[in-house]
Amino acid sequence: MSGEALQSILHPAGPQAARIGDLWWLMLWVCAAVYALVMIALVWGSLRRRSQEELSGISAVVPPAEGSERLLARWVGGATAVSALILLTLLVASVSTSRSLEALAAPRALEIELTGRQWWWQVEYADPTPSRRVMSANEIHIPVGRPVHIRGTARDVIHSFWVPSLHGKKDLIPGHTTDLWLRADRPGVYRGQCAEFCGWQHAHMALLVIAEPTDRFDAWLESQRQPAALPSTPLQQRGRAVFEAQACPLCHTIQGTGASASAGPDLTHLAGRRTLAAGTLPNTLGNLGGWIADPQSVKPGNRMPAVTLPSEDLQALLAYLETLR
Repeated sequence: MSGEALQSILHPAGPQAARIGDLWWLMLWVCAAVYALVMIALVWGSLRRRSQEELSGISAVVPPAEGSERLLARWVGGATAVSALILLTLLVASVSTSRSLEALAAPRALEIELTGRQWWWQVEYADPTPSRRVMSANEIHIPVGRPVHIRGTARDVIHSFWVPSLHGKKDLIPGHTTDLWLRADRPGVYRGQCAEFCGWQHAHMALLVIAEPTDRFDAWLESQRQPAALPSTPLQQRGRAVFEAQACPLCHTIQGTGASASAGPDLTHLAGRRTLAAGTLPNTLGNLGGWIADPQSVKPGNRMPAVTLPSEDLQALLAYLETLR
């Protein structure tokens, strides 16, 4: 699996993106051909008029002959008919593509509930047994070759879920649930983002879709069901105490601790994620420390307050958060 996230409509990795890509290429070549023909006709008409003016020796407009008017009318009528046929063809192709995007419904589909928030993504893996549901943030893991049913909504304003290599855009609207089906046909890391302006940090609202073989996905999902690892060193134990003593539990959840809030992302397996702040920063200890100390300098307008800690407490907190894999 490549470590570089792919984000391109021209490199589809699933059937929906492939159909959208085919439609894009069809429209590109048709429009390019129409443009080329129009430019050729324009140049030909300009050269022909100049030739006629040179032959007549005057620059005044010469009224066309009656036969020329009939020929011109035929050309205009033919061009109009061809234009209508081209537009009809593109319309049929567009409608056909739109209908084919919902053709993945299957009883064994993976069910994911996705919520857009300012400015991050809440990801929940559905399960009939409530205790086996998995909560994550800003990353969606899916098995290769298995249909995925994403039920999307938004908590605050309209967001739009878009992973170009896997599917088209789907709006997420507060108070309304939208459905999207996708499938990844090969392993990889696919970058997505919000495609609907949703506020100040709209540009910093990304996510990763990680498609992996079924056995690796199943192992990942089972690991996510486990509570947070217990701190094993004095430094890590001190870090957990720092976490619980600050305002962190008022916004975040860490399974196995007293923190169970949902205003911010679930941190139970924070250290296992690739990025921080919805794709804004790579998930390293240095970036995590900077994010905790001054999140507004990284992502102005986000709803996480700065946490002012002595250096020793911050290092202990980072040591504890590093265990959350």
